Amino acid sequence: MPRFEEVDLKRPAAEREEEVLSYWREDDLATRSVTEREGSPEFVFFEGPPTANGMPGIHHVISRTLKDAVCRFKTMQGYQVRRKAGWDTHGLPVEIEVEKQLGFSSKQEIEDFGIEKFNE
Repeated sequence: MPRFEEVDLKRPAAEREEEVLSYWREDDLATRSVTEREGSPEFVFFEGPPTANGMPGIHHVISRTLKDAVCRFKTMQGYQVRRKAGWDTHGLPVEIEVEKQLGFSSKQEIEDFGIEKFNE
């Protein structure tokens, strides 16, 4: 007996994809892949924050696909895989924009203004 059902390649790919997505949604597989492994060794994957200084490109798709493959592989190995999204408010690009808006050009100006006030 075959392990997998044969795929009808004559059906449109979008139709087949929707069928798979529906199956995942109905059975809540994304959540269950974590909750049903409670007590197993943990693998935590920290995803870097999205870029703040440009539009997403194909290189983002490639890196997200590779990261997802690692998480799925670790899940298949029996780990409880927790995916943590990174949100660091984009650090330096935001600081530079604030400096421009305030008209600052040196670290001393930021310190004179007040670091706590600058960070607000």
